[in-house]
Amino acid sequence: MLLAIDVGNTNIVLGVYENDKMIAHFRLATLHDRSRDEYGILFTSFLEHRNIKISDIDDVIIASVVPQVMYSLERAIKDYLNNTPIIVNHKTPLGIDIKIDNPRELGADRLVNAYGVNVLYGAPAIVVDFGTATTFCAIDRNGDYLGGAICPGVKISLEALFMKTAKLPRVEIAKPESVIGKNTVESMQSGVLYGYVGQVLDITRRMREEMGEPDAKIIGTGGLASLISSETDLFYEINGNLTLESLRLIYNNIFKKAEKA
Repeated sequence: MLLAIDVGNTNIVLGVYENDKMIAHFRLATLHDRSRDEYGILFTSFLEHRNIKISDIDDVIIASVVPQVMYSLERAIKDYLNNTPIIVNHKTPLGIDIKIDNPRELGADRLVNAYGVNVLYGAPAIVVDFGTATTFCAIDRNGDYLGGAICPGVKISLEALFMKTAKLPRVEIAKPESVIGKNTVESMQSGVLYGYVGQVLDITRRMREEMGEPDAKIIGTGGLASLISSETDLFYEINGNLTLESLRLIYNNIFKKAEKA
């Protein structure tokens, strides 16, 4: 079995694969001060809860954008899962030319997603990831990474409204009954939802123009992708587990093949 781990700024998401099928899926908050033993106990508890033996985990592969947690996380995997994890970064031989000023700056999740989109859907493409930040990643027809855009995420925007205003409340992210809100909560929900729909439509339009690829596929992922995509027919595909699926593909196509060679 393969354990794939996506370490994000808000959550750490784990997927267990058996014969290329995800059989278990876990999520825990990303905390910078969590210890090796805390990670180890959480991981083993998750696996035991789904009747998965530690000895059944053959390999672990990780994409992380949070360097602060990696020491404890790697130690936990070594000590509790008896495994040395594969860490994917800009040096991993993915066959992707990273065409930005400093490839070290590219988040591992964005690079991993680019690989997965190339394999699953084909290029050219634009990946829109609705995470802590909303990111846009442009992939040319050769499958190379051109660059992208980074915007505040939906939750960050709503939290900023609550924190920086005197009367606006903290609200649930949901579709209001109409664009013209009849109360404060509906007005905030409308502004965030339809504002982000407009943002996605305009940024992807501009990216397609710069790429010279008017038909570049738009692939959505992240926790709020389904909500945003319900308001537009722009998206070619919504894949909520794109990063985990991409890690599985990287493991199978690069690391597993290297072991057999």
